[in-house]
Amino acid sequence: MGMNYSEKVLDHFNDPRNVGELKDADGVGTVGNAKCGDIMQVYIKVKDNVITDSSFKAFGCGAAVATCSMATELIKGKTLEEALTITNKAVMEALDGLPPVKIHCSVLAEEAIHAAINDYLVKTTGVGLPEKGCTGCCSSCGKH
Repeated sequence: MGMNYSEKVLDHFNDPRNVGELKDADGVGTVGNAKCGDIMQVYIKVKDNVITDSSFKAFGCGAAVATCSMATELIKGKTLEEALTITNKAVMEALDGLPPVKIHCSVLAEEAIHAAINDYLVKTTGVGLPEKGCTGCCSSCGKH
């Protein structure tokens, strides 16, 4: 892959966990960054406020696949509240770091998790997550 990737990133790229669509998912989050062409979909199954299963589909570079793979691993077995506290930095640390130009992939993975949880909350309670202020990360929202 030409860049300096950690063993863990290469492992999750070559052997990604939780790939594919989760049938009967309770929440689905799709995020994308038109600039770099990465699109991520995260699926979650929720029982008693706990994420019992999670999977993903990623269209993009190896780092996109690796960050989604690791992110879905990190949120399994967590409550919704715990999953929402998992940041892109936590995903990067779990992968032993990412090259600077690939940090946006971990941001997208975090956003995809939030989008999936938001989708679940809207479906079950009618109320989504509070609007998060823009961090100016990817300009894919078209507001900048």
